[in-house]
Parts: sequence; C-alpha cells; structure tokens
Amino acid sequence: MPDDLLDPRSPYAWVAPLLSTLVTLPAAGAALFYGALSPMACDSCNGAAADRFTDSFAVGWGVLCVGLLVSLSVLLASWVLPWRQRRDPVRLLLAWAAPGFVLCAFVAFTGLVDWPA
Repeated sequence: MPDDLLDPRSPYAWVAPLLSTLVTLPAAGAALFYGALSPMACDSCNGAAADRFTDSFAVGWGVLCVGLLVSLSVLLASWVLPWRQRRDPVRLLLAWAAPGFVLCAFVAFTGLVDWPA
C-alpha cells in the first residue's frame, strides 16, 4: 500500500493556506500598487537624477514582480500539497513563507530604487 493511504488526512489542512491567502494577496496588491505609483516620485526630476531613478526603478520593478510571483507560487504550493498529516509542517512553512516573500520583495524594491531627494 502507498504511504499516503496509510497516512491519515489532516482535518485542518486548509487553515494555514487560507490565513496565508488572507494576508498575502492584500499585501501583494498593496506592494504592487505602491510600486506602480512610485514613478510619480520623480515627476519633477530632470537630467542625471531622472536617469538614475529610471535605471534603478527598472531593476527594482523587476525584482518586485519576480518576488511577488515567487510568493504567489509558494502560496499556491501550500494549497496543492496533499492534505495528509505528515505534510502539515511543510504546508505551514509554505504558508508562512508566502507573505514573507512579499515583504522581502517590497523591501528589496524600496532599497534598489534611487529615490529623488
């Protein structure tokens, strides 16, 4: 018999992914909204300051988008993991990691962009 059939189903396997979804999706939306509006910070810039901002924003935006995609992938993995008791620690780790990746991506974005003074 396969091991998964011997391992009992976890009755509350849905709780950690649900809580993570309720935190991750709004946080990712807010980070994306902030990132999308941040080019307006350099509306009055010109010359070298505008060039520095544009170059650093392109890198930062890429890092933010990739980080948000990673967080959504981790969140999806926490949902699709088999709902067996032996998978509970991995599911919990993935559920906690999803909003963590959003936070890391946002911090990296704000750190990479050369904001105007």
